[in-house]
Amino acid sequence: MTESAERVAVACPSCSPSLETVHEVLTTGGGHATIRCTDCGHTHKQQLESTTEYERDVVVSQDGESFTATADVPEGEQLAVGEEFLLDTEEAIVTARITSLELDGERRVEETTAEEVGTIWTRAVGNVSVNLTLHPKDGTHDETESMTVQVPGDYEFVVGETDELGGEEFTVEGIHIRDDAVGYEYDKLDFDGDSAFAKDINRLYARDESSSAWSAW
Repeated sequence: MTESAERVAVACPSCSPSLETVHEVLTTGGGHATIRCTDCGHTHKQQLESTTEYERDVVVSQDGESFTATADVPEGEQLAVGEEFLLDTEEAIVTARITSLELDGERRVEETTAEEVGTIWTRAVGNVSVNLTLHPKDGTHDETESMTVQVPGDYEFVVGETDELGGEEFTVEGIHIRDDAVGYEYDKLDFDGDSAFAKDINRLYARDESSSAWSAW
């Protein structure tokens, strides 16, 4: 997925004639664009390559609800489950992770191209709710308490470390990884030092450190 076309990478005749630098697009028209180098401020005209883009529906899931937006996907772009991109909606800019790619005929695939995809199914991962299962501080597991904590998607949980969130203090003992997460060798992490980002977690298992008595709940 691409970001806004307001910035392009081209060589600057003033400060970098042989290497590309980031330029801000000021105006377009007449086959040439007026652009300004963000390194030195030099303004010049440049013919920019035109790229065909396809407008595609994007369904975003967040905390059990969903909404639909659209995204412009450049011709030839490869899309795959697990990839993340910034989606500009009317309400806000959302960090979205692809969870499924739907082709014509409602067939779902793990990866495809901009030309073939019909609907991009995603999950918002900028800020997420993490399911948390707590057991008593005394180590018994016959009684547990389930709740959710709200954290940034890049918040890192580490097995063996203690966190204080949502008014609760707990020590992480196990992490169950989501199906759409990539880069993890195992679905369940339970060794001290194992870590995962909140956006990749299906459920946390932890020991309550707030109180030794369950009557305090």
